[in-house]
Amino acid sequence: MPHHGPEYKIQGKLVTYLEQRGWLVERIVGNAFQSGLPDLYCWHPQHGQRWVDVKVEGRYSFTRAQRAKWPLWEKRKLGVWILTEANQENYDRLFAPPNMRDYWKKTWDFNVEDMINNLCK
Repeated sequence: MPHHGPEYKIQGKLVTYLEQRGWLVERIVGNAFQSGLPDLYCWHPQHGQRWVDVKVEGRYSFTRAQRAKWPLWEKRKLGVWILTEANQENYDRLFAPPNMRDYWKKTWDFNVEDMINNLCK
């Protein structure tokens, strides 16, 4: 049986929590052609779509592909929501602006804007 870490366990609880509230939730299983995608694609008939990535509060990082891809999505108004637990507080985040930047570490800012501007030309 494969070992799954804490993010996977949170993800399972989140899927159940969201589905109980009417969301269609698809787990995204990345491969070489899908690197940088968030963990979950979520859709609700009243609230629309959300890309959700699951992180462990205080013990997280973004992959290199996420650090490259998500700012490009952000520039094109496609948000990523970070959720850390299956609870009301995290659920409420889905109704606020995307919060990926709340989890962005200063050490990743070295050239993000330059990279975005160069790639979006």
